[in-house]
Amino acid sequence: MPLLQTDDEGFRLDGEPFRILSGGLHYFRVHPDQWADRLRKARLMGLNTVETYVPWNLHQPRPGEFRMDGGLDLPAFLDLAAAEGLYVLLRPGPYICAEWEGGGLPSWLLAEPDIRLRSRDPRFLAAVDDYFARLLPPLRSRLASRGGPVLAVQVENEYGAYGDDTAYLEHLAASLRRCGADVPLFTCDQPDDLERGALPGVLATANFGSGSARNLAALRAVRPSGPLLCTEFWIGWFDRWGGHHVVRDAQQAARELDELLATGASVNFYMFHGGTNFGFTNGANDKHTYRPTVTSYDYDAPLDEAGDPTEKFHAFRKVIAAYAPVPEDAPPVRGERFTKEGVVLDQSIGLLDCAPVLGEAVASARPLMMEQLGQDFGFVLYETELPAAGPVLLELEQVRDRAQVFLDGQPVGVLEREAHEHSLTFTVPRPGCVLSVLVENQGRVNYGPGIHDRKGLAGAVLLNGLPLEGWTSRALPLTGLADVPFGHGPATPSGPAFYRGTFDVARTADTFLHLDGWTKGSAWVNGFALGRYWSRGPQRSLYVPAPVLRAGRNDVVVLELHAPGRGRAVGFRDAPDLGPTQE
Repeated sequence: MPLLQTDDEGFRLDGEPFRILSGGLHYFRVHPDQWADRLRKARLMGLNTVETYVPWNLHQPRPGEFRMDGGLDLPAFLDLAAAEGLYVLLRPGPYICAEWEGGGLPSWLLAEPDIRLRSRDPRFLAAVDDYFARLLPPLRSRLASRGGPVLAVQVENEYGAYGDDTAYLEHLAASLRRCGADVPLFTCDQPDDLERGALPGVLATANFGSGSARNLAALRAVRPSGPLLCTEFWIGWFDRWGGHHVVRDAQQAARELDELLATGASVNFYMFHGGTNFGFTNGANDKHTYRPTVTSYDYDAPLDEAGDPTEKFHAFRKVIAAYAPVPEDAPPVRGERFTKEGVVLDQSIGLLDCAPVLGEAVASARPLMMEQLGQDFGFVLYETELPAAGPVLLELEQVRDRAQVFLDGQPVGVLEREAHEHSLTFTVPRPGCVLSVLVENQGRVNYGPGIHDRKGLAGAVLLNGLPLEGWTSRALPLTGLADVPFGHGPATPSGPAFYRGTFDVARTADTFLHLDGWTKGSAWVNGFALGRYWSRGPQRSLYVPAPVLRAGRNDVVVLELHAPGRGRAVGFRDAPDLGPTQE
């Protein structure tokens, strides 16, 4: 592969003028068996490059553990991009935002109570240096300097919106170089933040979704010469629970793209294909009110969540064709779908009943946070015995993020961080009654100072104004459900419960799991974690990638936190329901 160079006029590849036409495609949001399909469609739209973040928290789930296999096999993804004739812009963080859990920062960093993330805190920098030292060596042969597809590597991500410590950025750049990143480095920031986020001697780029002339002028004010690149050209947006499915008119977005390309600038669409926040990997925002992001990362992108071309695909392809050659191959068509209605989940067991097989209880005076338990995702179950009967006021200083409260296994209320709720009143029927508090991590904050987002019950726990002590804290990461002892029977458990059913597939294909009438929870198909659902919407279905299914018997498991749908039935349909739209 040629080497990317920069001069006063722009980008060059081996001395020839070059325009980057790129699109965001995050390998960790796409089933690995579908990477090649999505990359081929990027080329067919006229792109010559794809961009991907790297999620530190998945690659290094524990300080001494590093993964680069299965859906995290980044070298394999880069090899597939090269095989398709595509270059790559690599964005390894350490912070990535991306509406991803914690902005990609590992939760174990937060076990240090006073650590300062995205700073020169020695503990943070030591962890980052270790991360780069593990990540980059397997990727060196994939750098353009060694004949690979990776043209450039990003330093941090929109740092100017967070801080202004140039020495911090210089440390990251030096660490990347020391670990083998010998291709051009770049930073990206929103136009108003360019001065704080730019790094001397490193290519500066801008993020925006409209007003190209104005925003590129802001970039020129910081970098009077050199290439112009919009690293995030926002062509859609993400959704939050309780909101609408955000869309952007395809023709309007195409006009903005035409305006950008007419300036001679390079571009990276954010996103070309959004994919899915599988499992518990969605992030959240907290600008005075906590707002978790939904499971789907469809992003109203040129390829939808299932990888099918949308109106934007064709509109953007037409614009690109006016500035660069576009493959003559026929554009991709919609893929096949699997459908099946009325799948009954006839096996069940209460979550509180099977908690001992899902996690170990740790005794302490006060509730322990997830990070103290060495836990990334999922739930924590807190339990204690109440000393006396009678009416009580339970006060939880900080619920991170959603607490369901039970007395002897019976629900008595819900407290939500999003609603700024902190207290419940109820009557304790007898001394020694077991108080259980099930706390869900709904996604760590991925933007702004709120990234120091520890999960569980933080602060004081008071009963009638007095500290309540003597707890057990049980981590429930739900990374595997093989030990859940399901039982058959018509009775529906009270409160949170697992439900399981089976269905047959003759021919595998993409599908969407619909949970009509169900309330809130998570779902798995054949052990693959699809993500969260919530009747609050807007999203009311979950994408099931075809490779997750198998010919013959399949199983579906649902953790319902409240009440299941009618007949405990779910359906697999040919289209998603992402909710009512808003531009």
